[in-house]
Amino acid sequence: MKIVYMGTPDFAVAPLNALIRAGHEVTLVLTGEDKPRGRGQAVHFPPVKEAALAAGIPVLQPRNMRDPSLLGVLRESGAELFVVAAYGKLLPREILSIPRFGCVNLHGSLLPEYRGAAPIQQAVIDGREKTGITTMRMNEGLDTGDILRQYPIPIAADETGGSLFEKLAALAAEAILDTIIGLVAGEIEARPQGEQGSSYAPMLKKEMGNICWTDSAARIERRIRGLSPWPGCYSFLNGTMLKIWKAQTAESEPQGGSREAEPGTISALRAGKLWVQTGDGFLILDEVQPEGKKRMRSEDYLRGARIREGARFSDRRSG
Repeated sequence: MKIVYMGTPDFAVAPLNALIRAGHEVTLVLTGEDKPRGRGQAVHFPPVKEAALAAGIPVLQPRNMRDPSLLGVLRESGAELFVVAAYGKLLPREILSIPRFGCVNLHGSLLPEYRGAAPIQQAVIDGREKTGITTMRMNEGLDTGDILRQYPIPIAADETGGSLFEKLAALAAEAILDTIIGLVAGEIEARPQGEQGSSYAPMLKKEMGNICWTDSAARIERRIRGLSPWPGCYSFLNGTMLKIWKAQTAESEPQGGSREAEPGTISALRAGKLWVQTGDGFLILDEVQPEGKKRMRSEDYLRGARIREGARFSDRRSG
């Protein structure tokens, strides 16, 4: 089948490669713009662009999806299907109506749960027991099109946003091939999503990692996992930032530690671990990263840091 593929980040690479390996003719790839990164601000290609160029597929990076020249190229591509995975742009009606089999989106949740930009991370943060990939026939709304098929998987108790991202990317590769087979055979009956049970997962921003210690220990622990590896969770101690990469909830209070302290207070230092009071329960910090240093175990951090029981985390550098 002739396909135009639209995607930008790492998540969209595996489905693109799966289409190529399966023998589909990907005639064109649309992806996001090149962006400067790092201290030198060197320009980097989106992962999907790199994959497409490696496969010898032409790439376009349009800024305006309503550009008449773009519409002309898409119409002339001869593609029977447009496949979209984390592209980052809404498609206008003029594009949606071009291919014979429509525009199929690969979304990292069981819609209508978690429409929006960060469904994978939000599912971990919210403590969901399962998620999956939804293949959806796109309309002009944000992840509101009719559902074609859904592919559920469980969320592990120690799942991070990064580990679930990798699992769902691999599942998306399988899902698009299966969905195409079903579409060609006429075996799929699309069904409307409806609004019952719908939710929204906003785009990730760095400030989302700033820990609110009045939350429960369980919710903070899930947020730490959900926002790993990016943007990561952090707080401020003695005026400097401390990233928190791994933590666990305490099953009981620390013996001999400070009790009934304000949320964010280090109530105890036990066996190289920091016990922090939260709005409900204690959080034990296992892996941290001091500002300007590498990620390390808490016991290694405590060997060099001058931390005392009773010190308190803040949500600001001046705290």
